Amino acid sequence: MKIEHIAFSVGSKEKIDALTDRLKADGYDVISGPRTTGDGYYESCIIGIEGNQVEITI
Repeated sequence: MKIEHIAFSVGSKEKIDALTDRLKADGYDVISGPRTTGDGYYESCIIGIEGNQVEITI
């Protein structure tokens, strides 16, 4: 079974920014963000291992 989307809460905007920067530097494809979504969430999304979308949120 393939997971297509998974989300992790990291606790703050600063942690989202830092983790997104680190993952980008490590070669992961950042597909959105960090940003505030239309419904008010602060998040970023990357493509992780095996092509799964990983959402990083507060």
